[in-house]
Amino acid sequence: MSTSSVPGSGGLRPAAVVGVRLGHLALVAGLRDGALTSSGSGDSPPDPDVSVTGITLRAQSIRPGDLFAALPGTKVHGGVFAGEAIRAGAAAILTDRAGLAAVRSNSDGSADETTAVPVLLVEDTRAVLGQISSAVYGDPSRRLAVVGVTGTSGKTTTGYLLEAALSAEGHRTGLVGTVQTRIAGQASNSLLTTPEAPDLQGLFAVMVEHGVDAVAMEVSSHALSLGRVAGTAFAVGAFTNLSHDHLDFHPDMESYFQAKAMLFDGRAAAGVIDVDDEYGRRLAALHPDAVTVSATADTGTGWAVLDVAASAAGRQQLVVRRPAGDLLTVELALPGHFNVSNAVVALACVDALGRDVELAAAALRDVVVPGRMERVDAGQGFLVVVDYAHKPAAITAVLEAISAGLTGRLIVVVGAGGDRDAGKRPLMGAAAAAVADLLIVTDDNPRSESPAAIRAAILLGAKGAVPRARPGTVQISEIGDRHEAIRVALAAARTGDAVVIAGKGHEQGQDVGGVIHPFSDRSEAEVALVGLGHTGEAVAAR
Repeated sequence: MSTSSVPGSGGLRPAAVVGVRLGHLALVAGLRDGALTSSGSGDSPPDPDVSVTGITLRAQSIRPGDLFAALPGTKVHGGVFAGEAIRAGAAAILTDRAGLAAVRSNSDGSADETTAVPVLLVEDTRAVLGQISSAVYGDPSRRLAVVGVTGTSGKTTTGYLLEAALSAEGHRTGLVGTVQTRIAGQASNSLLTTPEAPDLQGLFAVMVEHGVDAVAMEVSSHALSLGRVAGTAFAVGAFTNLSHDHLDFHPDMESYFQAKAMLFDGRAAAGVIDVDDEYGRRLAALHPDAVTVSATADTGTGWAVLDVAASAAGRQQLVVRRPAGDLLTVELALPGHFNVSNAVVALACVDALGRDVELAAAALRDVVVPGRMERVDAGQGFLVVVDYAHKPAAITAVLEAISAGLTGRLIVVVGAGGDRDAGKRPLMGAAAAAVADLLIVTDDNPRSESPAAIRAAILLGAKGAVPRARPGTVQISEIGDRHEAIRVALAAARTGDAVVIAGKGHEQGQDVGGVIHPFSDRSEAEVALVGLGHTGEAVAAR
C-alpha cells in the first residue's frame, strides 16, 4: 500500500496532495474576511496564498507545508512547540489566544521574526479543527459511505460485521476502530478508538486513494465531545447501547448519553438505533426518522429478531424480520445475545445504505473479532475465551452468554484499568461474582495507580451481597500477577468447565507505572495450556 505514514503517530496520509490556500482555511475557520495573524510580533501581513498540504497536532510529525494545530493540553499548551514545528517546515499555525501568547513568548527559544509564519487565530481550536482538517484533504468523507457506530458496548464487533457485510458486493471497504485500522483488507494497529481529526481526515483521504467506497468506524463519546469527527459526513449513524463507563471523562450518565446523541444531531444522513435499553428508546423518540432495531421485542416496526437458535459450539442462527415484514435467516459464529443485537444493527445499516442485505447476511456467517469472545484451543477439554469486557454490563453479558447451557464451572479472571473510571470497579466485581463459580481478581493496566488499590475496589464489590445468577456460592481469590492468575485459572479447569479471561482482549501490552510491558491474554493462555500438558496445537480459534 503506497500510503505515506507519519512515524510514531499511527497516522496515514495520502500519497498525492493537492494543497489548499491558507486564506480558504481561514474562511472555513470562520475568520472574518479570512483574516490572518502572524506568529511574530512584526507588522508584515501574512500571505493568504500560502499552500497547506497537511495538518497535524504533533510538532514532531510536521512536514514541510503542514498546518500545525496547537491545542491546549492537560499540562502545557501546544503553542510552546510551535518553534519546533516552524523549524520542521510548518507553513502556518492554528491556535487560540493562549497558544499565540505561548508562541510569541519564545517558550522554546525559537519563534522570532525570521521564522514567523501565518496564524489562524480562533477562540476554540477544537471547534474548528475537524472542518479545517477535512478541508485540507479535500473533504474525503463525502466520497465515502461512512457508517459511524457509537454506544458503550458492541462498537468493535459491529464494525467488523459491517466491514464483512459491506464487502459482500465486491466493494472495497475501510475499518476504523479500537483494534485495527483496515484499508481494503490491509491492517495496521489503532492508537485510539476514533483518531484525532487530522489523522482521521488523512486516513479517509488514503482510503479514497485506494478505491475504498464504504467505511465502518467506531465513534467514541470522547471523539464526539472533543470534535474529532467534526468535518466527517456520515451516511449512517448507529447506536448500540449505553451503560456505566467513562464517568472519569463525563460527569454523569446524562452527559455520557448527550455525547453519544451528538452523532444523530444532523451529522448522519440516516440513523439506526437499537431500542433494547432505555437510552436507545429515548434516542429513538428524539429521532423518529431513524430505523429501530430490537433483539428482545417485536414492536411491529423496524428490525426485530423473532427467533434465536444457539448451538453447543457457540454458533447462532437468527430469524430476523425486516421493516417491510419479510424474514431473513442469519447465521453467526459469535455466541451471546448481545452479538445478535450487533449483527442486526449491522444489517440495518447496510439496508440504510441501499446495499444488498441478503448478500450481507451471508457474509456474517464466519466473522470473528480479535479479543471479542475469542476462543483459545490447545486440545483441552474445556472452553477458554478471551474477551475485552471491562465494564459492568459487558462483563454480565459475556458471562451470561458463556454460562448458558454450561454443565461445568465458570472460572473468571478479571481486573480493571488504572487512571480510568474508578466508580465502575466494585460494579465490575459484583457483576463477575454474580455469575462466576471461581473468580480470580488480578491486574489489568494499573497505569499510575496502585494495583493493590484497584484490586481492593473490585474485591469490595465481589464480596458484597450479590444476587447469584447461578446456583451455589462463588469462590474468590486475588492474584496480582496477571500471568500467574491466568495460569492458576487454567490449572483449575476441568472437562466441561469454561474459563473467561476478561478485560484486555486484543491488547498486546500491560501498562504498569507508565511502562508498557509486552502482554497478550491470548498468548498467555496458549502457553499456559501447553505447559499444563494439553497436547493439541495451541491456536486461537478464529
